[in-house]
Amino acid sequence: MRRRTFLRSGLVGWSALGLADLLRAESLAASAGQSATGGKSIILLWLWGGPSHMETFDLKPQAPAEFRGEFDPIATNVPGLEISEHLPKLAGLGDKFALVRSISHDSPGHVNSTHTMLSGYPGNALEQPPYAPDHPDLFAVTGKLLGSRVDGMPPLVAMPFTRYQGGAYLGTAHNPFVVKADPNSDKFSVPNTSLAGMTKPQFAQRLDLLKEFDQYRRDVDASGMMDSVDEFNHKAVAMLTGDAAREAFDIGREDPRTRDRYGRHAVGQRCLLARRLVEAGARIVSIDFATVPGQKAFSWDDHASVWNIFEQMKIRLPVLDQVVSALVEDIHSRGLQDDVLLVVMGEMSHTPRLSNFKGQPGREHWGRTMSVFLSGGGMPMGQAVGATNSKGDEVLSRLVRPNDLLATWYKHLGVPLTTHFPDHGGRPTPILPNGAPIAELI
Repeated sequence: MRRRTFLRSGLVGWSALGLADLLRAESLAASAGQSATGGKSIILLWLWGGPSHMETFDLKPQAPAEFRGEFDPIATNVPGLEISEHLPKLAGLGDKFALVRSISHDSPGHVNSTHTMLSGYPGNALEQPPYAPDHPDLFAVTGKLLGSRVDGMPPLVAMPFTRYQGGAYLGTAHNPFVVKADPNSDKFSVPNTSLAGMTKPQFAQRLDLLKEFDQYRRDVDASGMMDSVDEFNHKAVAMLTGDAAREAFDIGREDPRTRDRYGRHAVGQRCLLARRLVEAGARIVSIDFATVPGQKAFSWDDHASVWNIFEQMKIRLPVLDQVVSALVEDIHSRGLQDDVLLVVMGEMSHTPRLSNFKGQPGREHWGRTMSVFLSGGGMPMGQAVGATNSKGDEVLSRLVRPNDLLATWYKHLGVPLTTHFPDHGGRPTPILPNGAPIAELI
């Protein structure tokens, strides 16, 4: 019987367990001789659609009315550092975060902007399915090079996903472990971390049989491929039979008061779960911040033609304030601030000049001036890096490109910036074509 037939009929196939792609990435990292150790991680709260900097982290109260909008800035606990009046909890934590206010790119749409921000390469301008990336993103590069931090824990987790991204020429094996279920639900459970009805002794017996079946291939293998397979199997077994992932995903272990502090809604509980996962050993965890209770909007894409930006921001910003302040406080109170970097951002901003559609205000796509929020990572906090002009529509000082931001993240994680991978044509391609870590943050 061929091994493939055997797997289908006897042992539950690794792909059927839903772990093949995830764990193959780790085995490739191990077979390449790269270190899978290290304690650094990133929580990425992704505000899909593009949060306007004019309503969040870079308000312009002295700008003309057609720019400044309805909201006022408030002082943080750091002199001279101001943010939106609808982020009062964060204002009390100004010494624990940094704002990069001078990020600029020219990508016009959501797909290509996401590609730009997370891969360092301009994306295809066509905003249509299948949205396949041309270059691997932060997740894929980190997964391939560093693998798992802790046996039995997925290194990369997306809740529920980071839109329009993937491994490109590194393959889908380096995509994150996706958790679609809502951790705020009483029925929340994470699939593919158990043996699906098979007892551990039964599973062990089948593993022993698999080892015997593969032994003859190992005896004649001169390529080292079977060593990679062994590592792959080891990681899969660790996740399926160990307690690390199961316990990390068990959000019910948290104090109800902590769960209340994050908010009893999907985005709040995903943020809490993200903290649990990085604390347990995940390298990168992303949370997609889209719809919140009472909101018409399904994203931060605040066009005048779809909804009133100020009405929706008044619903959305208090939730952002709640979950980000809870994360910042939690990261510091648990002593994680040197190892865990929290990033809050979207793929773009929206136009500093307001639009109007039948009396409804909004803003349109804009990447030339945007802000990114960071906390922790052992970086200097309580500062704003860069500045925009009085209307918020041009970078005034310290121009920062997406690749500089990515280089900063890679440095934090321990990914060498000189790394190259062969693309689909076999050409050695750098993980970043240019860029350098942001000096003010390292």
